[in-house]
Amino acid sequence: MTASPKSRRRVLVSVAGVAVASLGIGVVAGSRISSPEDAAAKTAAPKASQITVPVAKKALSSKVVGRGDASFDGAVNIRVETSGIKTAPIVTGKVPAVGSTLTEGKALLEITGRPVIGLAGVLPMYRTLSPGSKGPDVLQLEQTLDRLGLDPGEVDDEYDLDTSAAVERLYEDAGYDAPVADEQFTQAVDQAKKQVDAAKNQLRQAQSQLKAAKAAKAKDTSVQQGSVDDAEENLADAQEAQNEAEFKAGTPLPVSEVVYVKTLPRRVDDVKVERGGTVNGVVMSASGASLVVTVKVDAETAQRLKAGMAATLDLGDSVSVPGKVRRVTKNGNQYDVVVAPNALTASQLALLRDANVRVTIPIKSTSGKVLAVPVAALSSGSDGASRVEVLRNGKVELIPVTVGLTADGFAQVTPKGDAKLSEGDQVVVGR
Repeated sequence: MTASPKSRRRVLVSVAGVAVASLGIGVVAGSRISSPEDAAAKTAAPKASQITVPVAKKALSSKVVGRGDASFDGAVNIRVETSGIKTAPIVTGKVPAVGSTLTEGKALLEITGRPVIGLAGVLPMYRTLSPGSKGPDVLQLEQTLDRLGLDPGEVDDEYDLDTSAAVERLYEDAGYDAPVADEQFTQAVDQAKKQVDAAKNQLRQAQSQLKAAKAAKAKDTSVQQGSVDDAEENLADAQEAQNEAEFKAGTPLPVSEVVYVKTLPRRVDDVKVERGGTVNGVVMSASGASLVVTVKVDAETAQRLKAGMAATLDLGDSVSVPGKVRRVTKNGNQYDVVVAPNALTASQLALLRDANVRVTIPIKSTSGKVLAVPVAALSSGSDGASRVEVLRNGKVELIPVTVGLTADGFAQVTPKGDAKLSEGDQVVVGR
């Protein structure tokens, strides 16, 4: 069957439409197809450019900054050795209040009516001292008495009558009668005095007999002279025995009436006894009378710090006070840096008490302003020497430098030889 002309025209139109549509699809698809090289070019990162910062002129200061808790310095427990007390060790007075101050040379407690005097020293009071005692504890006592201006005579390790007299003055200043020697020593003195008196009478009688013999013009007075010589020798012996007895009966220092604390004055933190109670062990705890701040640091940082370094304590509200490092001590795997303020007003003391504060300790600083670049700008050449890259007129120049103090992310630099580096030059810190 033959198609009509009209049907043939419809077929041709349809074919043409399909061809046009196919051409459009091909054009669109072709526009979306690219080669691997084109794709890589389109996704590659842009060409790197230098990141620069200007060389600055500034003063640099290396410092340690940390936070620490404020407290009263060096808490210690205070014990009284009561073995020398013949009766029950009853507290009879002078019980201090928490927050009060213990002063050297004054009674910090009263037991059975007798004072317990606080003295500064590292050796504990472990025995009663009296004339004739020798040892390092005697030396410590005499050093203390001498420091207090009580004149113990020659400062050595022997407790003599000068020491005894100085101890009397110590008690007088504390407001108490000095202790007395045991009765056996005082009795020995009384007996020695009687012996001296007897020897003096014997000598007087012998001298009288010798005088009478000479008045009678006796041809031989050797017997009477011998009696005088014997009486003089007996008197000398008796006087020496009296001196020895009086020496031994000099003022002692009972073990129960002195407590040594490493340093004084101190603040009373806690009291373990009360009036009328019995002493048994620790009577009180006390710490330094001054507030300090303790900052914990690692071993590397501790090596850079030492006692006497200046410090600043930030009390908040734009309030800061100067201070000094008092000591650096090892505490387990860390170190304690104890910083004490130089002086505090009443308001500053209130701010610091029991506070956690920021502490700054300068380690080293430049003398005035110096050329400084960020640490990131430094690099090393093949020879290990330091250098910086300076961008000038679109080109990078390598400038050899000597590196000085490094602090707060900056380093002091000095150009070497004929190299030029000035404030404002742009140094490369990254790309």
